[in-house]
Amino acid sequence: MSGSCNLVVAIRYDAGLRLPAYLSPATDGYTAVMEHWTEYTRFFTALLVILDPFMAVPIFLALTHTYTPAERRRVANIASLSVAFILAVSALSGEGLLVFMGTSLASFRVGGGIVLLLMALSMLRAQPDTLRTTENEARAAEGVQSVAVVPLAIPLLAGPGAISTVIIQMHRSTELLDPLLVMVCIFLVCAVLWVVLRLAAPIGNTLGESGLNIINRLFGLILAAIAVEVMANGLRQLFPVLGG
Repeated sequence: MSGSCNLVVAIRYDAGLRLPAYLSPATDGYTAVMEHWTEYTRFFTALLVILDPFMAVPIFLALTHTYTPAERRRVANIASLSVAFILAVSALSGEGLLVFMGTSLASFRVGGGIVLLLMALSMLRAQPDTLRTTENEARAAEGVQSVAVVPLAIPLLAGPGAISTVIIQMHRSTELLDPLLVMVCIFLVCAVLWVVLRLAAPIGNTLGESGLNIINRLFGLILAAIAVEVMANGLRQLFPVLGG
């Protein structure tokens, strides 16, 4: 039986086909499987930190301060669904978009990492992130009946950082289930976002401005580490000499 398995592996490699990591004869099966799934838990955490639902709580309350509880719930529903749709479309069309623009994935990783780092620095200083939405966009939305799509869904939540992250993740693996698992992570993050927005009023009252700033700074520190890793991977692809 062992000889048959080795023969199948050899045939797959001779044919130029890539085996999943957990079937590679050179790796420990359990460790490889755990590393495979850890990749998606890291993506889930990264996307959750980038969206930062708690950062959106005070903005959500400010934009909907004249809304009834039912209208606020409707805004939360539409905003969460809009974010899920925008990120899913970005993930599926990202490769074609990069090809159309003539941009390599490595360059996109470096650029996306810089955007994430700028967002992280704003979060660490507990300052409004102009990469997400500007003051003019926020003021323009004050007179709009529904602010669920603009500026809440885009660009506040599904902004450049989140869009670049899902596009990069779609190219991290060639496994057949990878696109499905990426979509599952996106929808799980949006489910968390929906819960936070639906509970925005009690969360804001409980944590207060100081509590929300502490959470944002913690998320900013995590996001800074993620940004450095994304840039490092992109630079290693652009300049292989950096990888030794």
